[in-house]
Amino acid sequence: MTTAVQVPNDALRAVRIGLRMSQEDLAKALRRVGEELGEPNEASKRLVQRWEAGVSRSPRPVYARALEQVTGRPIEALGFALPVPMARVHDDGSGGHDMDASSEGVAPASGTPQTATQSTAENFSGVWLSRYEFYSSGRDETYEGRHYVVLVQHGNRLTGRSLPGASSNPDSPLSLELTVDRNVVTGSWTEQTASDGYYQGARYHGAIQMLVEPTGRRMAGKWAGFGKDFDVNTGPWELRLMDTSTSKATLERYSTQPR
Repeated sequence: MTTAVQVPNDALRAVRIGLRMSQEDLAKALRRVGEELGEPNEASKRLVQRWEAGVSRSPRPVYARALEQVTGRPIEALGFALPVPMARVHDDGSGGHDMDASSEGVAPASGTPQTATQSTAENFSGVWLSRYEFYSSGRDETYEGRHYVVLVQHGNRLTGRSLPGASSNPDSPLSLELTVDRNVVTGSWTEQTASDGYYQGARYHGAIQMLVEPTGRRMAGKWAGFGKDFDVNTGPWELRLMDTSTSKATLERYSTQPR
C-alpha cells in the first residue's frame, strides 16, 4: 500500500510573502473579500497552513475565488489544481474519431475525485458557454459546436437547455442532464440538428463526464456518442460560466449566436 507524499505548496507561500502577508493576514483578507463578493468563508490561519504544507491541494470554489481576488493571480498560479485543457479529436481510421493521445489531451486534475472538496453546496445555476469538438468523416474535418446553455440546479442534479438562437449551428438545440458528485459532473447530452443542415435533422445523444475546476467557473472533459456507422466516438467538451443570473434580461442577452 502506497502513501501519498505531501508536497509543500511553495507557490502559494511565495505569493503570500511577496504580498507581505502573514498566514493570519491572508486568512483575514480572504474572509474580507468573501464578504465583499457575497460569498462568506471561514478562512483561518490553520487553513492557510494546510494549503502551504500541501495537506489540502484542492480549495473549495468559494476559497479559490477569494484567493484569486486577494492575490490577483489565477488559481493555477498558486500551486493548486491546474485547469483541464481542451483536448483535440482525430480521425480513427474507420469513419469515426477519438481523443488525441498527444500532450494536448485532457490532463488529470492534481487531486483525485475521491479526495476533492467540491460539494453540491456549490450552485452551478446560470448561463454557461458550451463548447465541444467533433470530427466529420464525410467532410474530413474537425468542427466545433457552441451553445449558450442555461443550467438549473436542484440538489445534485443539473438540467441544461440551450437558449433560443444561441447555437453556432442554427436550429440545433442542446439538452444536458447531469449529476454532480464532488468535483465530477456526469450525465447525458442530446442534440437535435437542423432539418435543413448538413445532418438533415438527425438526433444525436450520448454520455458526458467533466471535472470542475477549483473556481467552479469551468468544467472540462469528454463526450461519447455513436457515429453514422454506429461506432462509438469521443471528443472534448467544456462549459464556461458566463453569468450566474438566470433572469429574463440575462437570458435574452445570451439568446444569440456564440462567437
